Amino acid sequence: MTAGETFPRLLAEHASARPDAPALREKYLGIWQTWSWQETWTETREIAAGLAALGFTRGQNLAIIGDNRPRLYMAFAAAQCLGGVAVPMYQDAIASEMTYVLDNAGIEYAIVEDQEQVDKLLEARETLPAIRHIIYEDPRGLRNYTAPGLISMEALRAGGREWLATHADQLDREIALGRAEDVSVMLYTSGTTGKPKGVAQTHAAMIFAARGAVGFDRLTERENVLSYLPMAWVGDHLFSYAEWLVAGYTVNCPESADTVMIDLREVGPTYYFAPPRIFEGMLTNVMIRMEDAGRIKRALFDRFMKVARRVGADLLDGKSVTLADRIAYALGNVLIYGPLKNTLGLSRVRVAYTAGAAIGPDLFRFYRSIGINLKQLYGQTETCAYVTLQPDGEIKLDSVGKPAPGVEVELADNGEVLVRGPMVLKEYYKRPDATAEAIDAEGYFHTGDAGVFDADGHLKIIDRAKDVGRLANGAMFAPNYIENKLKFHPHIKEAVCFGHGKDSVMAFINIDLTAVGNWAERRGLVYSGYVDLAGKAEVYDLICGCVEQVNRELATEGELAHSQISRFLVLHKELDPDDDELTRTRKVRRGFIAEKYKPLLDALFERKPEQYVETQVKFEDGRTGVVAATVRIRDVQRVPAGGGAA
Repeated sequence: MTAGETFPRLLAEHASARPDAPALREKYLGIWQTWSWQETWTETREIAAGLAALGFTRGQNLAIIGDNRPRLYMAFAAAQCLGGVAVPMYQDAIASEMTYVLDNAGIEYAIVEDQEQVDKLLEARETLPAIRHIIYEDPRGLRNYTAPGLISMEALRAGGREWLATHADQLDREIALGRAEDVSVMLYTSGTTGKPKGVAQTHAAMIFAARGAVGFDRLTERENVLSYLPMAWVGDHLFSYAEWLVAGYTVNCPESADTVMIDLREVGPTYYFAPPRIFEGMLTNVMIRMEDAGRIKRALFDRFMKVARRVGADLLDGKSVTLADRIAYALGNVLIYGPLKNTLGLSRVRVAYTAGAAIGPDLFRFYRSIGINLKQLYGQTETCAYVTLQPDGEIKLDSVGKPAPGVEVELADNGEVLVRGPMVLKEYYKRPDATAEAIDAEGYFHTGDAGVFDADGHLKIIDRAKDVGRLANGAMFAPNYIENKLKFHPHIKEAVCFGHGKDSVMAFINIDLTAVGNWAERRGLVYSGYVDLAGKAEVYDLICGCVEQVNRELATEGELAHSQISRFLVLHKELDPDDDELTRTRKVRRGFIAEKYKPLLDALFERKPEQYVETQVKFEDGRTGVVAATVRIRDVQRVPAGGGAA
C-alpha cells in the first residue's frame, strides 16, 4: 500500500481508469439507476465542495444517517476529501439514542436520507444546538420545513458547483493533503455493556483489511454486491465501502428494507455478506414453504437434501465423490438446489460470508450442501472486521478460520483472543483510558472473546470472555454458544441463557412469530397475537423438542455437557432494541435482561411452574404501554454424555 493512499484517491483512480464502468446502482420506483465511476467521482466532489462552502473543514466529523443510498456512500468520500471523518449512525435509532453519539462526536454537520431522519435530528438539536447544518437527500415531506441550516442534497451540490467554479484547486489541495494515517471513519460500538465508544479507524487500517480480503478471495471489479446492512456497522463499511473502492466492483442499493429479498434476486450478487440471522430467516422461509408444499414436492425435497447433506459440501470443496453421487447431486441441482438458490437470490454467489455472531453448524452445512460457498470470518469494529478468514477447501463448521493475511492472533492465559496488525483501531474517540485498556504495550488488541486453536490452526470462538462462567460444579458455562444452538431451530428467534454460579442452566426463549404462527395455523390452533401464541401448551411442546435436541448435542461436547438446559420459559414479548433488551445489531444485553425480568429468572431457579409478570414496552410512535401475562415454565430432560435421558 502506498504511503499516501486514501479513499478519495482510490475513487479518483477508478474514475480515471474506468470512467464508464458501473460503480453504484440504486433501485428507485422499481427501476435500477446507475452511477458510473466518473459520475460517482463528479458528484462526490460536488458534495465535498458544497460542504466546504458551508464551512466544513479538516478534522471535523460528518454524521451520515439513513438506509443504504449511493449519495450517502458518496458522503463518506466527500467528508474524507476535505480531511473530515465520516460518522455513520444507525438509521433505526430513536432521537434520544442518537443524542449521545451526536454529542460525543461533536457533530455540526449531518447528511441524512429523508424526513424521518430530519425529524430526529431537529428533535436532538433542541438539546444539542451545535448541530448547525442538516442536509437531506430525499425531499418528500420536507417542502414546508423552514428550520435554519436545513437544505437539500440538490441545493448542497448546486452550491458545490458554484464553489468549484472558483475553488477547484483548493479541493484538489485538500485531497492531496490527506494521509493514510488520518482517521477516515468513526464507527460506534453497540454499547452492549455501557455507552457506545467511537472507534477511530484510519484510511490505512481499512484499506489494509480491504486489500487483504480482496486478495484472499480473489475478488475483481466484476463482482456485484447488494448493500443492505446498516452503514453504521463495520461489516457493511468493509464490504460496501472499503472493498468497493479497493476492488472497484459494483455496489447495489435496494429500494427499501421491505424489498431486499426481491432486489436480491434481481441483482444476483456474486459476493454476498449477511449476519447469521439473515441466513436463519432465509432457511426458516424455505422450511415454511416446504411444509405447505404438495406431497410429491416434499418427497423430492427430502430425498435430494439427503444427497446434498451427504456429498454437497465435499463437491464444493473439490473432494472425491463417487460417480453415482455426482449424478444424483447433478439431478438434485436441476430439480431442487438450483431453483432453491434462485429463489433465495443466491444463484450467482461465488463467495458468501457470515459474521457478527456464531452460526449453527447445521445451518452452515445446509447452505454449503446446496452449493453456496458460505464461509465465516471473525472480526470486530476495532479490527475493521478483519481477523480470521476461512480458506477455500479448509472449511470447518465450528471454526472461524485461520488468521487473515498480515494479522497476528494469540491467546492469553485465560483464553482471550489477542490481535495485532495494521487494521487495529487508532483509538477510542475521546477515551484514552479505554484505548490504553484495550491495546497492551505490545500492540495487541484485547478482543474480549474467548477462543481456542485446533490442531490445524483454526480459531474457534467459544463466547465473550467476560460471559464465560462456571456452573456451581466448576464446569464451563458459555451462554452465547448455547443460545446460538437454540437459535438454529427455525421456531426460535432469540434465546438468553443463565447459569453462572448455579447448579443448572435456565433459558428465556423468544419464538419466531412467522414460523410458529404458520405451524399453528396448519394445525388449526387459533391465537390472537404473540402473547397468546407464546403461552399455549402446544407451543411449549414444540419448543421443548428443540431444547431437548440442543441438550443431546451438548451431551457430546465434553465439559459443555454439564451446560444442558434444565428449564425454560417462552417470554411473553419479543426482545426489542427499542426496549433496550437488544443492541441495534441484535446482540442480547444479558445483564439488563436479567435485571428487567428478575421475577421470571427467580421463578426458573426456584422451580416454580409459572410466574405472573408485567413489562413496560415502547411503541414505534414513542408511546409506552404494559404487556402482562402469566408465563409458564417447563422442565426439560437432560442427557448424560453418551447415554439416554436423565
